[in-house]
Amino acid sequence: MVLPVIKLLRDGRKYMTTWPMVRQLGYYFPEYRVVKATQIAFLAMPVVAVCVALSQIYVFGWSHLPQTLAMTLFIISLPVQGLLWLGWRARHPLPLALFDWSNQLSRKLNQMGVSCQPLGAKACYLDLAALLKVAFERLDHQYWEEL
Repeated sequence: MVLPVIKLLRDGRKYMTTWPMVRQLGYYFPEYRVVKATQIAFLAMPVVAVCVALSQIYVFGWSHLPQTLAMTLFIISLPVQGLLWLGWRARHPLPLALFDWSNQLSRKLNQMGVSCQPLGAKACYLDLAALLKVAFERLDHQYWEEL
């Protein structure tokens, strides 16, 4: 049995790798910014946490160790919070307007000869991410400029 939090983290990681990192989507979806921030946080936050811990201990001494640990754990948890949000968003159902738009996109891909199934009734953002990834690989840039 997988814990729900672990499943959310896995879904977030999968969603983060599936979502197409194209700047045009940043105008319509927050995922572009969240994925970028989470990727940067995975690289930067451990270094920031170590620097904060060392500076806190240097300035205030060992008597402030509990506060230092709390602050360090909070800083280290920031990328995990990004993954949790992405995991929650990945399984969130699509709104109706977005559902219709994604089915139009699927039909356009089918007309071009790309085998692509229309999204089902229980479509979620992870399904949309997979569809968008295929669409950005196959459709020309002019289509995306029209959006």
